[in-house]
Amino acid sequence: MAAASVAGCTGATSSGHAPPVAMRTGNFTSRFRPQEPTGWSIAVPESAGGASPGPLPVALFLHGTDADHRMVFEDLDAAQVLAQHISRGGTPFAIAAVDGGETWWHRRASGTDTQSMLVDEFLPLLAGQGVDTGRVAVFGLSMGGFGALLLAAQHRLPGLRAVAAMSPAVWSQYDAGRSDNFDSAADFAANDVFALRPELESLPKRIDCGTADNLLFSVQDYVKDLPGEHEGGFHPGGHDGGYWRSILPDVVGFLGRTLA
Repeated sequence: MAAASVAGCTGATSSGHAPPVAMRTGNFTSRFRPQEPTGWSIAVPESAGGASPGPLPVALFLHGTDADHRMVFEDLDAAQVLAQHISRGGTPFAIAAVDGGETWWHRRASGTDTQSMLVDEFLPLLAGQGVDTGRVAVFGLSMGGFGALLLAAQHRLPGLRAVAAMSPAVWSQYDAGRSDNFDSAADFAANDVFALRPELESLPKRIDCGTADNLLFSVQDYVKDLPGEHEGGFHPGGHDGGYWRSILPDVVGFLGRTLA
């Protein structure tokens, strides 16, 4: 594994200065996607003295298509949102992201298995970065929103406290035209997040989607029969960074409450 690099980041609020958040990045070779290095980033809040305030819980972010681990920090300013959340008295936690390619966050016929990479390789790596991998949340957007719901529903993350999905790319029926998403009808059935909804009944969850998003009706269909309480909703916005930036503070707040 390549040595991680470290950088500092802070955000400011109208009520004062947000606490510093250290950014660390690196890459490793995964046996589940060996064709290319797997990059990762983690944002870790620091105490006033510049040290980590002890092992913090962590929220795993799963990116969408045409993106990588940098997306949540570079496009959505997640480190600054996290710093502002803590400055308002929210629970400190780390946000970590890792490359998943275009695999739709589940085992594929090609041999890649980014879900196993997350569980068997990335979580141990994060433990080595000093976070508490016994207290975990998972969130994502679009393809990553689907991946987050799937990972949570398949119970592959010990210590999972919550799941949040922003504009999740979910469908109730198999479509052979979506070969990038699923290899076959059998692959769809094995990873059918609609059928797996009962598995999320007792888990805190948040689902959001913009009312101008092409996925709106499918997400509404998913939420309609989702058992148990859930947060989020449907507000103006599309399937784009502007909408995701607008809801990220509320998503981070939800994650903080559930990781407390």
